[in-house]
This record gives sequence, C-alpha cells and structure tokens, in this order.
Amino acid sequence: MSEKKMTSSRRHHLKSLILQIALNWLEQEKKDGVAAKEAYMAENCPAPDTSGDQAALMELCKKLHAAIDKIDEERYDIEAKVQKADKEIEDLKIKVVDLRGVKKPALKKVRMSADSMLQALLGSKHKVKKEVKEEPTEAVGDWRKNIEDKADRKKMFETS
Repeated sequence: MSEKKMTSSRRHHLKSLILQIALNWLEQEKKDGVAAKEAYMAENCPAPDTSGDQAALMELCKKLHAAIDKIDEERYDIEAKVQKADKEIEDLKIKVVDLRGVKKPALKKVRMSADSMLQALLGSKHKVKKEVKEEPTEAVGDWRKNIEDKADRKKMFETS
C-alpha cells in the first residue's frame, strides 16, 4: 500500500473544521446546562408568594427555615461520608505501601561533633562546654624547669 502524506494546507483545513465542531459542541453543552438548571430551579424552588398577610409570611419563613435545616443536615451527612471515605482511602494507600515493602535507603556516615549532636537531640538551648587546657607559658620556654619536672617523675618511679 502506498500512503500519501497529507499536505499542510489540508491538515490545517481539517484542524479548523474539528475546532469549529468542538466549539459548537461546547456552546450546546453550555445551553443545555443552563436549561437544565432553570428546569431544576423551576421544579424544586418555586418563586415564593409574598402576597398575603403577616401570618402567611411568617408561615412561609418557617417553611424556609425548615427546608434550610433539612438541607444543612443532608450536607453534614454527606461531608461525614466524604471524610470517612477519604480516611479509608488513606488507610488503603498505607496498606498498599506496606504490602509492597518499603526499601530502606543506604545510610551514610555523618561526622558530628558532640555540640552539634546535642543541639540536634535537645535543641539549641544546650551546648557542650569545651574544656581548654591551659599550659603555663613559662614552662614551655624554660628548659631547666622541664628537666627538674622530669627528674621528679624519675624519682617517683625509682622509689616504688
């Protein structure tokens, strides 16, 4: 079979025809939606008759309040059902993950100082007090004093 390529003008023409048909369908859907809404409103929500005395108007208000209460109860029940269904969906998702098995990622060694570890565990309030060894500056420079200290140590070992 030999297949011919479609020319760009033909493709453009077909595309414009499809878009026109889709536009007509969208307009028809909008008109149908408006008509359905008007029919529903006419059937379920008749225009209130406000002519009459005060007692008739009070009765109308009571009927409207009763209808509002009934609708609120239905809305609450539907919300409760939706929340229950959402919770069930979440539970099922968790079960699916559990059944698949969770792959644990390989852990990397992290070097942490004692200070940063305590901060991570206890919060930023606690800090490690670092002990700084203080060396006398005189002993470092004077070699005779170092020799005397070493001689004292040597005597300690000899007497034992």
